[in-house]
Amino acid sequence: MEQTVVRVICAIGQSGQLGLNGELPWEGNRDPEYVADVARFFDITRGHVLLAGPKTIASVPEFAFADRTIGVLRSSMDPEETLKQYAGRVVYIGGGPPVWDIYARFVSHWDITRLPYDGPADRWFDPAWLTGRTSRDAPH
Repeated sequence: MEQTVVRVICAIGQSGQLGLNGELPWEGNRDPEYVADVARFFDITRGHVLLAGPKTIASVPEFAFADRTIGVLRSSMDPEETLKQYAGRVVYIGGGPPVWDIYARFVSHWDITRLPYDGPADRWFDPAWLTGRTSRDAPH
């Protein structure tokens, strides 16, 4: 059986910021580097699978549904069984910390853009995800 290739593409702020009040801290910023990051995301994921939580999928613009397979992840779903449905495909996992805590162990490639944002956040990138672990797995 063909392998599912699992990837993440995301952007972080200068200190690893990921979210603020349920959205990207830089949401709506029209400066060139932010606009380019969004365009790059849609370019790279084109033709592939994008799986994310309901809130993230709800924010995906209508045009994106035409040229990629998009699915909603739920906490009740078994990650291994979910990924098996896309054997032979490249699957991008979105949705931030709650989703990446579950799927990090399957991710073979992290594509991270560091944006010039250096403001407040309430969600942060966890470097443990890069090794397929979460901060809960780390020795205390």
